[in-house]
Amino acid sequence: MRIGIHTLGTRGDVQPYVALARSLKARGHQVQLAAPVQFSEFAADHGVSFRGLPAEFLALLNTAEGKAAVAGGKGFSAGFKLLKEIRPLMRKLLDGEWQMANDFSPNMILYHPKSIAAPYIASALDVPHVLASPVPGLTPTSAFPSPLLPFSSLGPFNRVSHSLAIHAAELLFARELKAWRKGTPGLDDQLKRKSRAGTLYAYSPAVLPKPDDWGPDVLVTGYWFLDEPGWQPDPDLEAFLDAGPPPVYFGFGSMPGLDPEKMTGIILDALAVTDKRGLLAVGGGAIDPGKMSDRAFFVKGAPHDVLLPRASAAVHHGGAGTTAASLRAGLPTQIIPFFGDQPFWGRRVEYLGAGPAPLDRKTLNAPLLAQALIAMDDPAMRSRANALGAAIRTDRGIETAIDFLERVGSRASKAS
Repeated sequence: MRIGIHTLGTRGDVQPYVALARSLKARGHQVQLAAPVQFSEFAADHGVSFRGLPAEFLALLNTAEGKAAVAGGKGFSAGFKLLKEIRPLMRKLLDGEWQMANDFSPNMILYHPKSIAAPYIASALDVPHVLASPVPGLTPTSAFPSPLLPFSSLGPFNRVSHSLAIHAAELLFARELKAWRKGTPGLDDQLKRKSRAGTLYAYSPAVLPKPDDWGPDVLVTGYWFLDEPGWQPDPDLEAFLDAGPPPVYFGFGSMPGLDPEKMTGIILDALAVTDKRGLLAVGGGAIDPGKMSDRAFFVKGAPHDVLLPRASAAVHHGGAGTTAASLRAGLPTQIIPFFGDQPFWGRRVEYLGAGPAPLDRKTLNAPLLAQALIAMDDPAMRSRANALGAAIRTDRGIETAIDFLERVGSRASKAS
């Protein structure tokens, strides 16, 4: 098959699709990944054919406006605050995705929910499209509310709440979508989207089981990990790891630096109070590498699958990918969410007994973080985190996803 993969967002929105693309290629399929141009080298390093989408969307997070939106955002509200900056960029993005798909001529398109163009492109090209998401919420269920809402349950309104995530982007950008379809040869503003050929959720059923009210066309596959087993720590990192008990991992992924000096000071003070050591991942700028401490090692670019098994616990923002990695490693996990689906994963980790309740980033201080570090030493919590990690490690996430895609492709070829 020729499979086009369309995704948009930060590293966490791209890495699982690189992992899937690499394995699809190993199974003999031709794959093209369309993602922000900033990830071209990342894709090339893993042998994945790549087409770059406009850089402005990802760059927006590190502007003053982007940082302010993240600072004040909860759930999807950060996105609303950036609408006036995003709208002018939409046509360039939509045109880019359309051109890339036409150049590649896929027989299937697999897409992240942020790619609102993909279903229309697939319908125009008369090929099946499959939604693939690291986060639930694109299939209505009464089991839980939309992960983008700050509630653990809305009772009888759980199912209705998912309509917000399902239709929000198309409603917000309806004018831009209509103009694009009307003004693009090969498209039509009257074009009706074909039904999805299926939906894949790339997280573990051990973390969130498939709800009973989802049909057979919806699959919870397990996580799509991009492992780097050949990676080795540099001598300085290796020396730090060997010099004492396993450290606590701290990392906030691609989250921008709002007040990195303050955050780093809180972490170092909490480590001192609890007599612990820390691995501080520099990432998107939320941690300041200029701070010095004998208790801490600042690390950049280390793969989770190699580094986290050498940690004692994890403290992070709750991105789907980082949550997957810390739970797979069997680590007690403390989540300090920034925005989006991160509060959802924080609540889920607490519910599973694999970590304390999420901490509010805006009111975070060293005593609160120290309490969390002590809480993660609880033997019962460590036992639950270890059992959850063992369950996640039995999943065959990527293989399960590919098996599903091959079945969809087989049905499509027979129908044609």
